[in-house]
Amino acid sequence: MKNRTQASIVAAAFALALGACADMSPSEKGTVAGAAVGGLAGSAVTGGSTTGTIGGAVVGGVVGHEIGKDREGR
Repeated sequence: MKNRTQASIVAAAFALALGACADMSPSEKGTVAGAAVGGLAGSAVTGGSTTGTIGGAVVGGVVGHEIGKDREGR
């Protein structure tokens, strides 16, 4: 039951966060998406360590920003 409640909270927060992205530039969207994916990947790779999660989010945010910036130029 605890996992289900946590999943519901995360899903609701994610839905609200997506609504806030409506007027963002592609580089801003890329930064947010990259940080989210990088944080999840960093957490998974390091077994849930805080350092791995933060490091993954930072790297993912930078990569996402660069990809988004490239899309703005098109």
